[in-house]
Amino acid sequence: MSEANLAQRLGYSGEAKVLIINADDLGSCHSANVGVFECLASGTVTSATLMVPCPWAREASSRYRGEDIGVHLTVNAEYELYRWGPITHAPSLLGGDGGFPRTVQDVWDHADLDEVRRECRAQIERAILWGFDVSHLDAHMGTLQLRPEFFDVYLDMAVEFGLPLRMFSTGMERFVGFPARAVAADAGAVFTDHMRFVPGVGSRQMFEKDLKTLRPGVTEFHLHPAVDSPELQSLARDDWEARVDDHRMICTEGWVRQAIDAAGATLIGFRPLRELARAGG
Repeated sequence: MSEANLAQRLGYSGEAKVLIINADDLGSCHSANVGVFECLASGTVTSATLMVPCPWAREASSRYRGEDIGVHLTVNAEYELYRWGPITHAPSLLGGDGGFPRTVQDVWDHADLDEVRRECRAQIERAILWGFDVSHLDAHMGTLQLRPEFFDVYLDMAVEFGLPLRMFSTGMERFVGFPARAVAADAGAVFTDHMRFVPGVGSRQMFEKDLKTLRPGVTEFHLHPAVDSPELQSLARDDWEARVDDHRMICTEGWVRQAIDAAGATLIGFRPLRELARAGG
């Protein structure tokens, strides 16, 4: 008998298609806060993740009304002119211009792992202090997922706080270079069967295709919605239009929910996965 997929462990049939649609980058700016919460209110987006160190994270907490929101563990600040940095004393997590390093490689080359661990724990604890009922973890720019020593920190946080975590699908592991899913499973972590990886932002074309080809099990798909504004255009110069398109796709176009229904998929958030994680996986 084959091993049960996550959908079965959650009480669905073995052929059930269960879908989490997550909105990343909550707290990154005001435009993202508005866009993410509007997408959550639509009911089509079922979860979001908060970038605790960002300037607008506290404002995001003032909008929170119990939605399914996790922590987007953040050790990068990718924008040239819009900076944020660690909330702990972490000299190795400071780039040369006053915030987190802009690139993943810079973090890998210079970060002290004890400082990374302390910073990640503080981000989760601050979200809890602000009143968030934290539902899961993921990692901004994949920095904590793509190197074994950083993945260890990521996994330790999931186990310590009893939270499910975003994981790349099996097919992506050849790019990662180590058996992350097996390591996480051995540690008792809970994660989705499938993760639809979007290179950058702007999910429309891939989203349309993937909704037609959903596989049995639990699949996570992530978007980056934000509303159009001078703020967004000034800070996200290369991808603001794609972020606005993600918001438009969810909030003003009916085809997404129709495609979900046509696929026979059931929408959930991360809290059922959290319950499973805290019950021992």
